[in-house]
Amino acid sequence: MSEPAPRIDYANLPAPTEGFLVALFITVRKVARSRDFYSRVLGGTVVIEENPCMVKLSNSWIIMNPGGPPTPDKPGITVADYEPGDTTSIFLNLRVADIHARYEEWKAKGAEFVTPPIDRGAEVRCYIRDPDGYLIEVGQSTGLLHGQLAAKRAEDLPG
Repeated sequence: MSEPAPRIDYANLPAPTEGFLVALFITVRKVARSRDFYSRVLGGTVVIEENPCMVKLSNSWIIMNPGGPPTPDKPGITVADYEPGDTTSIFLNLRVADIHARYEEWKAKGAEFVTPPIDRGAEVRCYIRDPDGYLIEVGQSTGLLHGQLAAKRAEDLPG
């Protein structure tokens, strides 16, 4: 008996009719766990369940699969699993209309925040980690909407 084909939400596939769009690919250790986080906790729409998993998150897409060896279209390139820790060179940035409401909603659904939202003048922001340890910035523009920029201090750079 063969396995059923994965369900595909064709209406939400990232398939532009002109130009291009941006989707983020991340390596994950457990697809089901990450799919649950991005769909249930953050409210995304599952477009493809696996191989790769694809979740529409607002006006963007997160594509998730385990790491793997080189393939014909990327010879010599291995996709490595993310090693969580306290250093990062890339992170997802989510801009929200009401950071305090999102903080309470996502925290109630199990999101692990690094800190509660902090007012930084130009914006209010905080960070969460996904199940694989990826850092996600959650921010709401506040003072920036009125021309106020954040004060640049050494501990604030970059981001």
